[in-house]
Formats: sequence, C-alpha cells, structure tokens
Amino acid sequence: METIILAVVIAVVVLGALGGLVVGSRRRKPLPPPPPGPLDITAPPAEPQVGEEAETPREETRRTIEEVDLPDASSPVVVEEPPVVEEFPAPAIEVPEPTAGRLVRLRARLSRSQNALGKGLLTLLSREHLDEETWEEIEDTLLTADVGVQPTQELVERLRERVRVLGTRTPAELRTLLREELLTLVGTDVDRTVRTEPDGRKPGIVMVVGVNGTGKTTTTGKLARVLVADGRTVVLGAADTFRAAAADQLQTWGERVGAHTVRGPEAGDPASVAFDAVKEGKEMGVDVVLIDTAGRLHTKTGLMDELGKVKRVVEKHAPLDEVLLVLDATTGQNGLVQARVFAEVVDISGIVLTKLDGTAKGGIVVAVQRELGVPVKLIGLGEGADDLAPFEPEAFVDALIGD
Repeated sequence: METIILAVVIAVVVLGALGGLVVGSRRRKPLPPPPPGPLDITAPPAEPQVGEEAETPREETRRTIEEVDLPDASSPVVVEEPPVVEEFPAPAIEVPEPTAGRLVRLRARLSRSQNALGKGLLTLLSREHLDEETWEEIEDTLLTADVGVQPTQELVERLRERVRVLGTRTPAELRTLLREELLTLVGTDVDRTVRTEPDGRKPGIVMVVGVNGTGKTTTTGKLARVLVADGRTVVLGAADTFRAAAADQLQTWGERVGAHTVRGPEAGDPASVAFDAVKEGKEMGVDVVLIDTAGRLHTKTGLMDELGKVKRVVEKHAPLDEVLLVLDATTGQNGLVQARVFAEVVDISGIVLTKLDGTAKGGIVVAVQRELGVPVKLIGLGEGADDLAPFEPEAFVDALIGD
C-alpha cells in the first residue's frame, strides 16, 4: 500500500516538473511586432539645378500670350538653308592646249637633243674640200643617229651630187640644201592624220599597242587630251588588265578631260573590256574610242596571239580605224625589231615615238617609217600632259638642223 502511494507521489512530481518546462519555454518566445502606425508622406525632391547641390525651384513670374511681343507679320522670316557639301567633289576638268602648232611650240625642247645631227652634218658639209674621208664621216653621223643603212646611203649620194653641182657653198645654201634632202628623207607627202572620223558611223576606234616600258598607257591618256583639245568626245577602254595600276592610271587621265573610262576586273579578259568599251562608246554617241592594250614582249608568241584576239573581238562591232604602235625612241634599232613583229599581228597604221626629248636620235623617224612603210604620226617630247604632238616634218627637220 505504501509502495503504491509512493509511486503516485513520484508521478505527480514528474508531471509537475514537465509542465513547468513547457510553460517556461513558451514564455521565452519573442512577442510579435506591434502593428504599423500611420505613414509619414513627404513632398518629392525638387528638380536639381545647375551647381553642386540641388535647390528647390523658385517661383517665377509668368506672362500670358497677350503680353509676349510677337514679330511683325509683314517682315519676312528668312530661313537659312544648310550648305550642301558634296561628299565626293567631281575633279576639275582641264582644258588641254590646242594641237595646232604644238610641235612648233615644243621645238626648243626637241632641238636641244637633236641638234647634234643637224649641226654635225652642216659642219662637215662646210669644209672646203669634201674628200672621201669627209663623206665617210657624214655617213657615220647619220648611222649614229639611227637613220639606217639604206636611207643613209641614199642621202649621201644625193648630197654628193648636189654639192658637186652647187660648187661654192655658203652656210645659208648648205642649210637649205640639207633641209631639202632631210625633208625628202622624212617624207612630206604622207598622210599623218590620226584617223578618228570614219565615214558614216561613230565612233572612230583606235587601238594602242606596244611593249612594256614605252609609255603606252601614258600616251593613250595624252592622245585623249589631243582629241579633246580638237573638240572630240572620247571613251577610254582599259584593256591592260594584267598591270594593276594601268586601269587607275588611264582613268585618272580620262577624268582630267572629262572622258569616260571602261574597265574590267584585274587579270580579266582584255578582249571583253575592249568589246565593252566600243559598245558603250556607241551607246553614248562619242566621237572616238581609245583602247589601251596590255604591254607585251614581242618575243612571246602567246601574248601576241592574244593581241590579235583583241583586234578580232573589237572588229565584231566595227573595223579598227587606227592601230598605233608606241615605240621608245631611245631603243634605236631594237625598236625596229619590235615594230616588225607587231606589224605582222595587228596591221600597224601609225607610229608614236616617245622620249624624243632625252638622248634620242632623230634618225629613228626615218628608219622606222622605212622599215614598216607606215608614217610617224605622233611624237612625245616630255613628261608634261600636253607634250604629245602631231608629227610635222617641217618643224621636225628645222629642229634637227637648228637656226
């Protein structure tokens, strides 16, 4: 019985202790936050002013529309237009020098390099006794000037005969004699006109050929200036597609005188460019189409065959009116070899001699005409844009023998 009572007491004690722990833990939990009070609403910040700190805007005096002074309706309001600026200004068109008498104007430049021939001959012919040794010296002078063997022999024979008939020789008579014989040798009865005006059709078609380094592209550009100076309209065909700068160079020459340039992709088909140039020239109604072909060695058969292809393709539009061969006058007899090969491929109709302002020898004019049977039509006398001149035999011979 006592045992039961003791067990009950122990159970009551244990239950009481557990109840105290529970109540204590509940008392240690944090109380929930009090309910929020009314919000304190403030005015928005003022717009910031210029300066370091923001400032509350000040109240300003405002005017009504009746109080504002408006401009008088009778006075016109001028609105300035913004200036028009061209993004790519067109290049200025140059006015080339007229071609009439151009060689006469350039005579001084020509005579500086050619006088050795004329003065040398006059000095020899002025000797009191013209023996065989003197005549041999005359022959050597002519051969050194690249006149050629056959023309030299013909000239010396004529000079011998006329001097024998003339007898006493004054300087004026000798100069007249030499001038007449040189004019006969150069030729005064040959048509040296660059054919650019075919009958009944437009445009005239001119193809320019030659080896590398003769100034072929430059000559084509200068020829465009010659034609424009004579009142002609021109299209340029940049058929030299193998040299990267050739098309750019030709286009620059054309832009200077207002001539349109037709070009193709680098390393493209030259015949295609030439064909397109003639086609566009027809559509534009210009007077002349100038086709610059690629420079090539006359010893390369494949390249020369391609030049013949360019000619055949162009002639699908119309016959070529002129094929000009550009020769460097300083190459002398080697230029004759080049001329011979080109003439076989494309039927050369005229010669352009460049670099006659340097150490060139004027006799090459005679030699190349005799070799090809075609006339020299143009000569280049310098690096200037207007230094390409129509060949005039009288002015040329006068420059040779001097005053």
